[in-house]
Order: sequence, then C-alpha cells, then structure tokens
Amino acid sequence: MSFEATSGRAVDVVGVGVNATDTIIRLPRFPSLDSKVELISADVKAGGQVASAIVACQRWGLTTRYAGKVGDDDAARFQIEEMKREGVDGHWVEASGCSSQIAYILVDQTSGERTVLWKRDPAISMRADEVQREWISGAHVLLIDGHDTEAATQAARWASQEKIPVVGDFDNLYSGIEGLLEYTDYPITSKDFPERLTGEKSLLKSLPQIHRDFKCCLIASTIGRFGVLAWDGAKFSLHPGFCINAIDTTGAGDIFHGAFAYGLVRRWTTDEIFEFSCAAAALNCTALGARGGIASIDEIQNLHRQGRRSERVYGDAELREAALAARAHDPQ
Repeated sequence: MSFEATSGRAVDVVGVGVNATDTIIRLPRFPSLDSKVELISADVKAGGQVASAIVACQRWGLTTRYAGKVGDDDAARFQIEEMKREGVDGHWVEASGCSSQIAYILVDQTSGERTVLWKRDPAISMRADEVQREWISGAHVLLIDGHDTEAATQAARWASQEKIPVVGDFDNLYSGIEGLLEYTDYPITSKDFPERLTGEKSLLKSLPQIHRDFKCCLIASTIGRFGVLAWDGAKFSLHPGFCINAIDTTGAGDIFHGAFAYGLVRRWTTDEIFEFSCAAAALNCTALGARGGIASIDEIQNLHRQGRRSERVYGDAELREAALAARAHDPQ
C-alpha cells in the first residue's frame, strides 16, 4: 500500500531511506552487566538517517520530499504526522501486518555519547519497484542511505541519468552496497565504513581506494568530535569539529548529511559545505534526539565564526604525504 502527501513536483532535496521512532533513555552512567540504574528520562522522538536529514533541510528553507517505508502501527502514524508537521512532502509505502523501525537509545549523561538498540522488520525494506521516478525527477540533490539498498540504487540510477548529485550516508556494509556506490557522487561515510569495505584500516589509504574504485566526485568520512576527512582525488581536506557541551550525539551524522545536501543546493564550495556541516552536526548534539538540536542558519554560522575547534587528528605534512602516495596509485 502506498500513499502520498502531494503529487510529484520538483523540489530542492529528495531523500530515500530510513525513518525510525526512537525512545531516548537518558542515564546517569552507562549500565554494567547485572546492575540496576535509575533512568533520568525517557522520550519518544522521530529519527532515522535520511528522514532526519530531510527535516533539517526543510527547516533551513529548502523544498523537500521524503520517501520511506513503514509498518501499519502507531510508530508509522507518528512518523507520517511528524513529516506533515514539518512541511515535508512525504511519500510512504506501508507494509501491512508488521512493525515500523524502532530504536532504544541509551544516552550517557556524563558524555552525551549514545548506544543504539534497534529493530527493523525485513518487510519494511523498500523495494526498487516501490520507488517512483517522478519523486526524484527535477530535484537538485538526492540523499540516500544504505539500508534500503535496492530502492536507493534505483533512485540513484534515475538521478544519475538526470545529472542530479547523489549524496550517500553509509555507516555499514549492506548487500548490494557496491552497486549503489556506482551511482553515488558524494559518499559521506562513518569512520568505520571504509575499512569494512576495503579491509584497509587507514583512512588515508581507504578513502583514495574507494574514490578510485567507484569514480565518485569526492569521498569523506566523519570522525566524530574530530570532524570530517575528505579526499577529492587530488588532495585531502580535514575539517575539525566544534567543541560543545554534548547532551546527546544521536543524529549528529544525519544532520551533517542534511547540511551537506543544503550546501550543494546553495552551490557553496566543498570547504564551505564541510565547515557548515560540522557546525550543524555539533549543535544538534546540544539537545535530545536525532532532530532535537537542529539549529537555525544564523546559529550555525555563529558557531562557525566563534566556536572552539577540536584538535586535528592529522597534521598538514601527513596529509600532503598521504596525498602524494594516493596520487601515485591513481591510474590517471
């Protein structure tokens, strides 16, 4: 069963990927085995990688569309109503007789770091034949993740045919991910994904390898509070994170990807996009939930101008040496 908010019309950013209903559980400390810990609070929030990124773009003034799959439960109704409330053009596929994706997120009050316990019924994986081309056509940017690989690959293939830039949020290896990478212009991955894909531990080697293998425009890996490392085929760029009082790190990567898509729509340089994305992701950690700390453009720009940066995990000389080695392996 499929149901839509509006008919197909061109928008700035389209997202095809995961949505989730998160229960955020704040704890005074992370529990040890065979222990009891009194929780501080428990709140139900809307989340999911692509869904949260699209909400951020909508709040920043872009026109947006989201396509995702849900069950036929209260969590599905919650997701749909949240997207309506945000003003996102939502296109939903319903899987009858199953649950929507849920997550229980344990947040350590002392650090803001989170541990995610999640459950996803295989029946809510979106198929390629459940995606409609009119949802994608005419957009300025397509944002996908690796969970519904079949649907994401179909959407990315259509985007590629229309020369729509494709941004990928990849945190783990999924079946068919190599095929999806063939159509992804800007894979922005977790710090662990490049090693899982290539077997190479060093980001200074794995990022150029992925760039060579899949001919993307640019590849980057977010590295937590230390920011992001990117390789464009010629040079590395390191953008340190911002030092903030972290309440909950849930959704930092989601908002980073939304900010990256926003910057592409605005036709900023990649350095400008990464700086904006680092600041937006940091501010999202100052409130509970994947979408709790989505800041205004002014707030993000203010942090960028005045915020204290994290230490650099790579020195300039190290990056230059690694770039020389990477270019030496490039057949071009």
